[in-house]
Amino acid sequence: MSQTDTARLLIACDDQPGIVAAVANVLAEHGANITALDQHSTDAEGGRFFQRTVIHLPDLAAARPALEASIGEVAERFGMEWSLHDAARRKRVAIFVSKYDHCLMELLWRQQRGQLEIDITMVISNHPDLAEAVRGFGVPFVHIPAGHGPEAKAAMEARQLDLLQGNVDLVVLARYMQILTDDFIERIGAPVINIHHSFLPAFIGANPYARAKERGVKLIGATAHYATADLDEGPIIEQDVTRASHADSAAALQSRGADVERQVLARAVQWHAEDRVIVHGRSTVIL
Repeated sequence: MSQTDTARLLIACDDQPGIVAAVANVLAEHGANITALDQHSTDAEGGRFFQRTVIHLPDLAAARPALEASIGEVAERFGMEWSLHDAARRKRVAIFVSKYDHCLMELLWRQQRGQLEIDITMVISNHPDLAEAVRGFGVPFVHIPAGHGPEAKAAMEARQLDLLQGNVDLVVLARYMQILTDDFIERIGAPVINIHHSFLPAFIGANPYARAKERGVKLIGATAHYATADLDEGPIIEQDVTRASHADSAAALQSRGADVERQVLARAVQWHAEDRVIVHGRSTVIL
């Protein structure tokens, strides 16, 4: 379906009678046609209610101010948190990467093939290794070395913020092997999605697949989540696993893990780009 004159309305509030009807009435009054609707309540009594509504409204740009004013009135009555997203406006995404390229290349390939409706505005890396591969997709590659010590870290993040602030709607850490500081996450001005293997917190640090092999791990997987001050503990968006065998080498485990990581990250980015993710405390609702 064409995204022209299409918008996505996300709402969250305490569950109570009349929410769906009130929202639908406002949309109908403004001539908006509902083309998709998903909703979830955590509990019928005293729960939290979430809804994603896709609408088509001719001449959306002109009609939007009046529509938003009416939605705001309903939101005030029900105590809603809400946002209205123009589906035709693709999210501008910056990808951070170090040396592992599997997640990065998956996102670039899907975007090029039209399977991921985002605009990748830049790739930022603390290593120069992937420059040529990225530029082959027509995407700017920016190498910002990490350096050593807190002063070098601060200088690196300052350069990154100069590039990002006001220019991106999402940052994706596609196996970026640097820890983001709390100050950077607060100042970036956009959500951050991270991907990591599912062994955390059991196998922290280098060579997790070798230690997984030693322990006879039978399931390997990946987790995509929003990055917070607790980098690997933010709200989870997507996860998946694949089985492993005693016959698998550490290298085979790592290869399987890479496959899962890129699939999980791609789905998480896609769902975010389609405005399907609503954060609920330390968790998420995917609609």
